[in-house]
Amino acid sequence: MLDAVADLQPVYLIVGSDRPKIGRALQRLRERIGEESTEQLSARDSSGEDVVAACNSLGLFAGTAGRLVIVDAVDRWKAADVKAIAAYLEEPSSATVLALVAEELKTDSALAKAAAKAGQLLAYDVSKRRLPDWVAEQFARLEASAEPEACRALVEIVGDDLDDLASEIDKLATWAGGETVTVAVVERLAVGRAETPIFAVTDAWGDRDVGGVLAAAESLLERSHRPRSGELIRLIAALVAHVGRVRRIARLADEGVRPRAAAGRLKMHPFAAEKAARQAANFSREELGHALVRLAQLDAAAKGGSRLPADLELERALVEITRRSESG
Repeated sequence: MLDAVADLQPVYLIVGSDRPKIGRALQRLRERIGEESTEQLSARDSSGEDVVAACNSLGLFAGTAGRLVIVDAVDRWKAADVKAIAAYLEEPSSATVLALVAEELKTDSALAKAAAKAGQLLAYDVSKRRLPDWVAEQFARLEASAEPEACRALVEIVGDDLDDLASEIDKLATWAGGETVTVAVVERLAVGRAETPIFAVTDAWGDRDVGGVLAAAESLLERSHRPRSGELIRLIAALVAHVGRVRRIARLADEGVRPRAAAGRLKMHPFAAEKAARQAANFSREELGHALVRLAQLDAAAKGGSRLPADLELERALVEITRRSESG
């Protein structure tokens, strides 16, 4: 066996959603064996037999370093591809390290069992519930620190894509220069990529799901890093904008304009226009008009125009604009 791969496993199956961590693991292998002796393949266009051939070929530049073959998206492989890899792993090349990467792969799958028997299975996953903790860990890895609320705010603004989060964390850690990253810094500098949580509310409203719209609204208010009163006003404004778009889509539909054509007129994404059209079909034109009036009343009440608590005013308005009328 060549020195560079002497204490490495013949195969590593790396699974999970933590792509930055997976990337670092692969980079360590690249640095160990050398870029000139690394071949990058994808299961999207390389079969199991193609990968076996690559593993058994040292190539012109392998020298004494051995060879690293990286294959991503192996969860796309069919049974025949897995069978070819499993057969290779029964007697793998002593000069090659095979790194298989998958986002999702069951530990009891044939490929996982074969890889675990011949080498090592590495799972790098992050649950959505632990994303703020993961963000804090990434700041610490960069010898930076961030307030817990700042970590939560970053997830809310950027979303759950770990590559996007890692990019923003690197930027914020560099900008902070040793200072603690605060919520104010995140709000000022982070680039928002997340699909705003308001969609959970508007989707439930569009489905006329009273329980769903109430639960989604409460979840949004609880998760926000903003003051509850400010988030409530933002929610109302977003609802007014959304219902207004649905109403405009409905009017264009009455004129025979299809959603994709309406998207151009209203400067909406075609997907958003089609969703709005589906929601419009669940309401009469009178109901959409009433919903806008009721939301305007809610906005006034939430800004001090009512003696009732703003949360109660919100609940009453959401129920009223979402539930089906007895005649419907």
